[in-house]
Amino acid sequence: MRKEITFTILYFLLSFLVNAKTIPVGASKNCHTIQQALQLAVSGDTLMISKGNYHEKNILINKRLTLIGIDYPVLDGDLKYEVVSIKASGTSVQGFKIIRSGVSSMEDYAGIKIYNCRDVVIKNNILENTFFGIYSQYGTNCTIEKNKLTANQTEEQQSGNGIHCWKSDSMRIIGNYVTGHRDGIYFEFVTNSIIWRNESEKNLRYGLHFMFSSNDSYISNIFKNNGAGVSVMFSHDVKMIHNYFEENWGDGSYGILLKEISDGYIENNQFKKNTVGIYMEGTSRIKMTGNVFEKNGWAMKIQASCMDINVTGNNFMNNTFDMATNGSLVLNTFNGNYWDKYEGYDLNRDRIGDVPYRPVSMYSVIIEKNPPAMILFRSFITTLLDKTEKILPSLTPENFKDAFPLMKPLRL
Repeated sequence: MRKEITFTILYFLLSFLVNAKTIPVGASKNCHTIQQALQLAVSGDTLMISKGNYHEKNILINKRLTLIGIDYPVLDGDLKYEVVSIKASGTSVQGFKIIRSGVSSMEDYAGIKIYNCRDVVIKNNILENTFFGIYSQYGTNCTIEKNKLTANQTEEQQSGNGIHCWKSDSMRIIGNYVTGHRDGIYFEFVTNSIIWRNESEKNLRYGLHFMFSSNDSYISNIFKNNGAGVSVMFSHDVKMIHNYFEENWGDGSYGILLKEISDGYIENNQFKKNTVGIYMEGTSRIKMTGNVFEKNGWAMKIQASCMDINVTGNNFMNNTFDMATNGSLVLNTFNGNYWDKYEGYDLNRDRIGDVPYRPVSMYSVIIEKNPPAMILFRSFITTLLDKTEKILPSLTPENFKDAFPLMKPLRL
């Protein structure tokens, strides 16, 4: 019985492979336009599109097809239309240059848009001057890989997001480069997905923007020089591992902003040259370990609304301020971190400081309440205040301390 079932399955697979055909498209081919080829094709066919410029209003794919571009043929939306619309599961689009989609305040035009289908592959494409770049709407188990998305908008209202996923599941966003969009990568109501090895830089607002998206991971990405850094909000069970958050400078700009987040992991990331490395508000049950905070304005700002934040085994080096908070009640744990501002001693030579380190300085507390006081930075009076506070704590939270500070930085 098993042999008969196996034979039947193989028969149907072979029949499918024999019946599938390749349709060449180009000026010198029988099919001059992609639209002609789409009408002739049946599910399972492959369209091989030759190099050239194709102005075809809107390319609608409603059959399971593979579209392959040869030497990056140009699909031009003429600043009026959505360029490629995918409405069939199992479709693959690879090797195209997609430019000049329409711009609208009413419709989310995109270079490539996935509509309510699954197992779609979008790979090795170049997208330039599109409103939204690649957009997934109710997509499932789709792969967006090794695409280059570039826009040159200067106003958020006239720009969409580079890679935009809405109400999608099991997405794989891998190895893309995104720049010049409103948000580089945007997730809203997206679950069980991974963002891996992408580079998102010089976007108008966020390099990465999470909203109501849980059980996701982003790993080994670079978020650099974005308008407001990275924002993760109203989500739970998010894993953030081996990412780089760099040069996100400006008022209201962060390496990463965490708002209403719970049960997450922030491990082995690097936060360098940000206004604030991590800003937390309404955040709970977060494990932070193996991270490097270097040359930031504030390494971390943890608001009083946060609890059960476990900060262990991190390096804090050359930051203007290590920590800031807006309350006196601290329900978080700091242990076993390296602080370059620590001035304690290690008499028993176990590489752990013999006296606790208090990362919140008196001056940072004053600035948190009165920002104009920053004008006194590096003055003698501020140094005197901080030294006095270490001896006789009065303004800084009593239990905001690292009881086991390391004498030497960890090798991370």
